[in-house]
Amino acid sequence: MFGFFKEKLQNLKDTVSNTATALVNNVVNSVSDEAEFSEFVLDDMEDTLISADLGVGYASELVDKLRSQDKIKPADVKSYLKNEFTKTLNDAGSNELNFKEDELNIYFITGVNGVGKTTLIAKLAYKFKNDGKKVLIAAGDTFRAAAEEQLDIWSKRAGADIVRRDKADPASVVYEAIEKANNEHYNVILVDTAGRLQNKFNLMEELAKIKAVIDKKAPEALRECMLVLDANTGQNGLEQAKVFKEAVNLTSVALTKLDGSAKGAIVLAVAKEMKLPVKLIGVGEKMEDLKPFDADDFISALFD
Repeated sequence: MFGFFKEKLQNLKDTVSNTATALVNNVVNSVSDEAEFSEFVLDDMEDTLISADLGVGYASELVDKLRSQDKIKPADVKSYLKNEFTKTLNDAGSNELNFKEDELNIYFITGVNGVGKTTLIAKLAYKFKNDGKKVLIAAGDTFRAAAEEQLDIWSKRAGADIVRRDKADPASVVYEAIEKANNEHYNVILVDTAGRLQNKFNLMEELAKIKAVIDKKAPEALRECMLVLDANTGQNGLEQAKVFKEAVNLTSVALTKLDGSAKGAIVLAVAKEMKLPVKLIGVGEKMEDLKPFDADDFISALFD
């Protein structure tokens, strides 16, 4: 078993404390003195959930459920939210990173520029290397020289190999990486991709071409199409997820910069709206600060 799956984030409660305050404590405090749910109280609760970046649709659904019943009282709101959030995360799918021992494993990493995609790839490479895997990075963001240079530096730091061809067609770089991986028996390919949303059509075409190369050259090896989101972007992250889901069949999300963010509710919003599980979380700058996401631990950290 890949050792990364066994890791635990010891200080998760500290990591999500700002989110817990915004998403749980503020809501509970806003209704705790009430005997029954009035329209005023429910509207206030809905506003608080929306301001915590849960999303308008999801917040409205949660409050509408309370409007249409009389068993749950304001004193029960904490357990009600805990049950609803748990169900949302479970319905989105498994949080465990897909990996097959003794086979090639390809991870297609997408996301807009600036979300921490490059460093996440490096940290993931580092995790695999520490577990004794042979790791190759495909530098697919070929038109930003700075991106390739940064990825080159990070790959050396992680102890991974890299295929890069400045200004080349990204799909050809991925093709070369798969050839190299098959010939030299690599366990893992991490594919970096461009994240330019200014021209959505070009971005989609580029990502689709890369995906087509993987589907042709190594159809059984693709483990994850993973979207990297910055926790601080809140609801903007949902809009990004929709764009990338149109371009490729996303399977999961990695959330960077969760430490200190009050917008960690994006974990729940993405699970609810996009049916995508969060699988990795970034909680700091160090190589060791990429952790597997555990839904039960996340819920416990928010509520207990």
